[in-house]
Amino acid sequence: MITRINNPEEVIAFAKQLVKEGVNFHPDEDFKNYINIETSEPTYTEKEAELRNNLMTQCIATCEKNGIDVYDIMSEVVLQQTGLNKFIPLPSSL
Repeated sequence: MITRINNPEEVIAFAKQLVKEGVNFHPDEDFKNYINIETSEPTYTEKEAELRNNLMTQCIATCEKNGIDVYDIMSEVVLQQTGLNKFIPLPSSL
């Protein structure tokens, strides 16, 4: 798991990690709110959620610093990693 986001490549790596974890995430959503649909239990422990919230805050700051739209870059990763880009156009190109 990434522990620090310093550049756009790490933003992409974090988004890919979240997809691998099976989370349909949104940059504005608190990771404490994610619930496993099969078990109705929280997806993440408090510690895990805090780490991911902190990393998402770093992603947003990194994207702002580099003139990148965090929503575009995150949605592109999700669409490409899940194959939905075959049906939904990408917001821009990575």
